[in-house]
Amino acid sequence: MASARRFVSRLTGTTLALILAGGRGSRLMDLTDWRAKPGVPFGGKFRIIDFPLSNCINSGIRQIGVLTQYKAHSLIKHIQQGWSFLRAEVDEFVEILPAQQRTEPTWYAGTADAIYQNLDIIRSHDPEYVLVLAGDHIYKMDYGPMIAFHVEENADLTVGCIEVPIREASSFGVMKVVEGGQIIRFDEKPEHPEHIPGNDELALASMGIYVFNTGFLFEQLIKDHDVKDSMHDFGHNIIPSVIDKYRVMAYPFRDVQRQQKGYWRDVGTVDAFWQANLELTDAVPDLNLYDTDWPIWTYQEQLPPAKFIYDEEDRLGFAVNSMISGGCIVTGGIVRHSLLFSNVRVGSNARINDSVVLPDVNIERGCRIQRAVIDKYCHLPEGTIIGEDLAEDAKRYYVSPGGVVLVTPEMLHQEVHHVR
Repeated sequence: MASARRFVSRLTGTTLALILAGGRGSRLMDLTDWRAKPGVPFGGKFRIIDFPLSNCINSGIRQIGVLTQYKAHSLIKHIQQGWSFLRAEVDEFVEILPAQQRTEPTWYAGTADAIYQNLDIIRSHDPEYVLVLAGDHIYKMDYGPMIAFHVEENADLTVGCIEVPIREASSFGVMKVVEGGQIIRFDEKPEHPEHIPGNDELALASMGIYVFNTGFLFEQLIKDHDVKDSMHDFGHNIIPSVIDKYRVMAYPFRDVQRQQKGYWRDVGTVDAFWQANLELTDAVPDLNLYDTDWPIWTYQEQLPPAKFIYDEEDRLGFAVNSMISGGCIVTGGIVRHSLLFSNVRVGSNARINDSVVLPDVNIERGCRIQRAVIDKYCHLPEGTIIGEDLAEDAKRYYVSPGGVVLVTPEMLHQEVHHVR
């Protein structure tokens, strides 16, 4: 086992990870009006980008580029504050690669074009393998075994995959594989996704994780760049164009300890974001943030512990089945099955149920909030009621198909002059 770990470590040491973090994530609605999707807060103290970054560090990959584009200021600030601990002296880094028209007089036109426009930077690092990652998914994964699989299978390209319900598969790249794992068909976001053999309720979906031999990646990106009608996208163009001529393998993501498919969430809608956050409050959540063997790293503001005030008959401050972050003060209010990020204030006799409250929110006395996502810097005036009358809520806020109410400062007519 020790030699296997050294083998994987040697491979990760010659791998450059490129995290695609330039997308808006428009299905998150107003949550991404002022930030890119990878910069959206998640899990009480993290941002979505922290998960692929932590996976890289924990996998032994210490050369990382983060490609940014849409409203990236808060994302860049977060990376600078929380991810500057790597040592350049030993060629470790998290490098920010913003869209800067290095080779073309245009911004990034697609996922493949984003990397094409940085080929000179990739060449300067001279990696043996390039690991391409989406920056907007929540999961914990050791990339080392996937890279080892790629090498052992003599693959040109390996695609990380996971089984998803067929009703959700139209949001992903869907593949068909033969015995042994070779991909023989790949459809990006198909209207009628193909199910896996023997189970018409599941499809095999791409996780947006790709391992390339570096020379092969360069060759395909340059070739794709010369195709005028290409979308310059990995799912739409690169992968479908190579599966017939080259060895393209599917790597199934498994939780080795539990011997089941791994935890992976696309939190790309308000409903999915709300649900994935609240799942963390379960007694034994599928995503274990308390795992000391695979920590999730982040920038952490220095804050005092959460505080709960008053134990009186008509004014009781407590939380149950909830996660409450540092800097929060619950003053005579009750929080049930909710997740409060840092620096949230809850006033007397306020009631918060089944809700996700992002940092620096002030909820005054007498408010009643349920099945809601409250964005950063919102100030809910005394007596505000959210989530009890969705028809009324829809006049002021965004109400999701699943009945979750999203509230932002702009919806409250509050001007916010902070980076989110």
